[in-house]
Amino acid sequence: MGIAHEKLEKNIGLLALLTALAVSIGGLAEIVPLMFQAEAIQPLPGVKPYPALQLAGRDIYVREGCYNCHSQMIRTLRFETERYGHYSMAGESVYDRPFQWGSKRTGPDLARVGGRYSDDWHRVHLLNPRDVVPESNMPAFPWLAKNQLDGAEVQSHMRALKRLGDPYTDADIAGAPAAVEGKTELDALVAYLQGLGKHAPKGG
Repeated sequence: MGIAHEKLEKNIGLLALLTALAVSIGGLAEIVPLMFQAEAIQPLPGVKPYPALQLAGRDIYVREGCYNCHSQMIRTLRFETERYGHYSMAGESVYDRPFQWGSKRTGPDLARVGGRYSDDWHRVHLLNPRDVVPESNMPAFPWLAKNQLDGAEVQSHMRALKRLGDPYTDADIAGAPAAVEGKTELDALVAYLQGLGKHAPKGG
Protein backbone atom coordinates (compact mmCIF):
# COMPACT_ATOMS: atom_id res chain seq x y z
CA MET A 1 0.00 0.00 0.00
CA GLY A 2 2.86 2.36 0.90
CA ILE A 3 4.64 1.73 -2.43
CA ALA A 4 1.43 2.31 -4.43
CA HIS A 5 0.77 5.50 -2.52
CA GLU A 6 4.31 6.72 -3.13
CA LYS A 7 3.97 6.07 -6.88
CA LEU A 8 0.65 7.92 -6.93
CA GLU A 9 2.18 10.96 -5.24
CA LYS A 10 5.04 11.04 -7.73
CA ASN A 11 2.70 10.79 -10.75
CA ILE A 12 1.30 14.35 -10.79
CA GLY A 13 -1.11 13.76 -13.67
CA LEU A 14 -2.69 10.68 -12.09
CA LEU A 15 -2.84 12.37 -8.68
CA ALA A 16 -4.63 15.38 -10.17
CA LEU A 17 -7.10 13.15 -12.02
CA LEU A 18 -7.94 11.05 -8.96
CA THR A 19 -8.24 14.17 -6.78
CA ALA A 20 -10.69 15.72 -9.24
CA LEU A 21 -12.66 12.45 -9.32
CA ALA A 22 -12.86 12.29 -5.51
CA VAL A 23 -13.97 15.92 -5.26
CA SER A 24 -16.60 15.39 -7.99
CA ILE A 25 -18.07 12.32 -6.29
CA GLY A 26 -18.14 14.07 -2.91
CA GLY A 27 -19.74 17.17 -4.41
CA LEU A 28 -22.43 15.17 -6.20
CA ALA A 29 -23.17 13.23 -3.01
CA GLU A 30 -23.90 16.51 -1.24
CA ILE A 31 -25.61 18.48 -4.03
CA VAL A 32 -27.90 15.93 -5.74
CA PRO A 33 -29.98 15.10 -2.62
CA LEU A 34 -30.49 18.82 -1.99
CA MET A 35 -31.83 19.28 -5.53
CA PHE A 36 -34.49 16.62 -4.99
CA GLN A 37 -35.24 17.95 -1.50
CA ALA A 38 -35.86 21.45 -2.91
CA GLU A 39 -38.41 20.03 -5.37
CA ALA A 40 -40.22 18.30 -2.49
CA ILE A 41 -40.62 21.41 -0.33
CA GLN A 42 -44.29 22.22 0.19
CA PRO A 43 -45.72 25.65 1.00
CA LEU A 44 -46.63 26.27 4.62
CA PRO A 45 -50.38 26.38 5.33
CA GLY A 46 -51.85 29.58 3.88
CA VAL A 47 -48.83 30.39 1.69
CA LYS A 48 -50.00 31.10 -1.87
CA PRO A 49 -48.56 32.91 -4.89
CA TYR A 50 -48.53 36.68 -4.42
CA PRO A 51 -51.75 38.46 -5.42
CA ALA A 52 -51.28 41.01 -8.22
CA LEU A 53 -50.75 44.06 -5.98
CA GLN A 54 -48.28 42.30 -3.67
CA LEU A 55 -46.43 40.81 -6.65
CA ALA A 56 -46.01 44.30 -8.11
CA GLY A 57 -44.76 45.46 -4.71
CA ARG A 58 -42.23 42.66 -4.55
CA ASP A 59 -40.91 43.63 -7.99
CA ILE A 60 -40.48 47.20 -6.74
CA TYR A 61 -38.75 45.94 -3.57
CA VAL A 62 -36.22 44.12 -5.75
CA ARG A 63 -35.90 46.96 -8.27
CA GLU A 64 -35.15 49.53 -5.59
CA GLY A 65 -32.51 47.29 -4.01
CA CYS A 66 -34.20 46.95 -0.63
CA TYR A 67 -32.55 43.54 -0.24
CA ASN A 68 -29.16 45.27 -0.08
CA CYS A 69 -29.97 46.50 3.44
CA HIS A 70 -32.77 44.19 4.63
CA SER A 71 -32.62 40.42 4.85
CA GLN A 72 -35.68 38.20 5.07
CA MET A 73 -34.02 35.35 6.91
CA ILE A 74 -34.31 34.79 10.64
CA ARG A 75 -31.72 32.34 11.94
CA THR A 76 -32.40 29.68 14.54
CA LEU A 77 -30.36 31.59 17.12
CA ARG A 78 -32.18 32.66 20.27
CA PHE A 79 -31.35 36.37 20.04
CA GLU A 80 -32.78 36.37 16.50
CA THR A 81 -36.03 34.57 17.28
CA GLU A 82 -36.62 36.71 20.38
CA ARG A 83 -36.31 39.87 18.31
CA TYR A 84 -37.98 38.87 15.06
CA GLY A 85 -40.09 35.77 15.72
CA HIS A 86 -40.03 32.19 14.48
CA TYR A 87 -36.98 31.31 12.41
CA SER A 88 -37.42 31.33 8.64
CA MET A 89 -38.59 28.16 6.92
CA ALA A 90 -38.20 27.13 3.29
CA GLY A 91 -41.96 26.60 2.94
CA GLU A 92 -42.50 30.34 3.33
CA SER A 93 -40.41 31.16 0.26
CA VAL A 94 -41.72 28.60 -2.21
CA TYR A 95 -43.10 31.31 -4.50
CA ASP A 96 -40.21 33.75 -4.12
CA ARG A 97 -38.23 34.10 -7.34
CA PRO A 98 -35.56 35.06 -6.39
CA PHE A 99 -35.81 34.40 -2.66
CA GLN A 100 -34.94 37.29 -0.34
CA TRP A 101 -32.94 35.40 2.26
CA GLY A 102 -29.55 36.88 3.01
CA SER A 103 -27.23 38.17 5.69
CA LYS A 104 -26.91 41.92 4.99
CA ARG A 105 -28.63 43.98 7.66
CA THR A 106 -28.02 47.68 7.52
CA GLY A 107 -31.69 47.82 8.47
CA PRO A 108 -33.73 45.23 10.39
CA ASP A 109 -34.82 41.89 9.01
CA LEU A 110 -38.25 42.15 7.34
CA ALA A 111 -39.33 38.50 7.33
CA ARG A 112 -42.04 39.16 9.95
CA VAL A 113 -42.78 42.86 9.35
CA GLY A 114 -46.32 42.23 8.04
CA GLY A 115 -48.90 43.72 10.39
CA ARG A 116 -46.30 45.13 12.77
CA TYR A 117 -46.99 48.70 11.63
CA SER A 118 -49.97 50.41 10.00
CA ASP A 119 -50.20 51.17 6.28
CA ASP A 120 -49.86 54.88 7.09
CA TRP A 121 -46.66 54.23 9.05
CA HIS A 122 -45.15 52.42 6.08
CA ARG A 123 -46.17 55.22 3.70
CA VAL A 124 -44.55 57.90 5.83
CA HIS A 125 -41.50 55.72 6.39
CA LEU A 126 -40.98 55.09 2.69
CA LEU A 127 -41.52 58.73 1.69
CA ASN A 128 -39.19 60.06 4.40
CA PRO A 129 -37.85 57.53 6.92
CA ARG A 130 -36.65 60.18 9.38
CA ASP A 131 -40.21 61.33 10.00
CA VAL A 132 -40.79 58.13 12.00
CA VAL A 133 -37.24 56.99 12.82
CA PRO A 134 -35.10 60.12 13.34
CA GLU A 135 -31.79 58.22 13.40
CA SER A 136 -32.54 56.24 10.21
CA ASN A 137 -30.02 56.29 7.36
CA MET A 138 -32.49 54.74 4.93
CA PRO A 139 -33.00 56.74 1.71
CA ALA A 140 -36.37 58.27 0.89
CA PHE A 141 -38.45 56.95 -2.02
CA PRO A 142 -40.83 59.84 -2.87
CA TRP A 143 -41.24 58.81 -6.52
CA LEU A 144 -43.14 55.68 -5.48
CA ALA A 145 -46.18 57.80 -4.66
CA LYS A 146 -46.17 59.29 -8.16
CA ASN A 147 -45.54 56.21 -10.30
CA GLN A 148 -48.67 54.36 -11.39
CA LEU A 149 -48.65 50.58 -11.78
CA ASP A 150 -48.85 49.00 -15.22
CA GLY A 151 -51.51 46.28 -15.12
CA ALA A 152 -50.31 44.66 -18.34
CA GLU A 153 -46.79 44.34 -16.92
CA VAL A 154 -48.05 42.70 -13.74
CA GLN A 155 -50.20 40.36 -15.81
CA SER A 156 -47.21 39.40 -17.96
CA HIS A 157 -45.16 38.63 -14.85
CA MET A 158 -47.91 36.39 -13.50
CA ARG A 159 -48.03 34.48 -16.80
CA ALA A 160 -44.27 33.93 -16.63
CA LEU A 161 -44.49 32.67 -13.05
CA LYS A 162 -47.29 30.29 -14.02
CA ARG A 163 -45.02 28.79 -16.68
CA LEU A 164 -42.43 28.26 -13.94
CA GLY A 165 -44.96 26.35 -11.85
CA ASP A 166 -46.71 28.92 -9.66
CA PRO A 167 -50.38 27.88 -9.42
CA TYR A 168 -51.98 31.06 -10.74
CA THR A 169 -55.39 30.48 -12.31
CA ASP A 170 -56.53 32.05 -15.57
CA ALA A 171 -58.92 34.15 -13.47
CA ASP A 172 -56.03 35.41 -11.31
CA ILE A 173 -54.13 36.51 -14.39
CA ALA A 174 -57.15 38.01 -16.13
CA GLY A 175 -58.02 40.01 -13.02
CA ALA A 176 -54.53 41.46 -12.51
CA PRO A 177 -55.05 44.76 -14.40
CA ALA A 178 -58.23 45.51 -12.45
CA ALA A 179 -56.53 44.60 -9.16
CA VAL A 180 -53.81 47.22 -9.65
CA GLU A 181 -55.85 49.84 -11.50
CA GLY A 182 -55.33 53.30 -10.01
CA LYS A 183 -52.69 52.01 -7.60
CA THR A 184 -49.26 53.53 -7.17
CA GLU A 185 -45.95 51.83 -6.64
CA LEU A 186 -46.15 53.00 -3.04
CA ASP A 187 -49.48 51.17 -2.61
CA ALA A 188 -47.93 48.02 -4.02
CA LEU A 189 -44.80 48.12 -1.87
CA VAL A 190 -46.84 48.68 1.30
CA ALA A 191 -49.10 45.74 0.36
CA TYR A 192 -46.04 43.54 -0.15
CA LEU A 193 -44.49 44.51 3.20
CA GLN A 194 -47.77 43.98 5.03
CA GLY A 195 -47.95 40.42 3.71
CA LEU A 196 -44.50 39.35 4.89
CA GLY A 197 -44.55 36.67 7.57
CA LYS A 198 -48.33 36.49 7.86
CA HIS A 199 -48.30 32.68 7.49
CA ALA A 200 -45.18 31.97 9.51
CA PRO A 201 -45.33 29.55 12.44
CA LYS A 202 -46.02 31.23 15.77
CA GLY A 203 -43.46 31.41 18.51
CA GLY A 204 -39.65 31.33 18.45
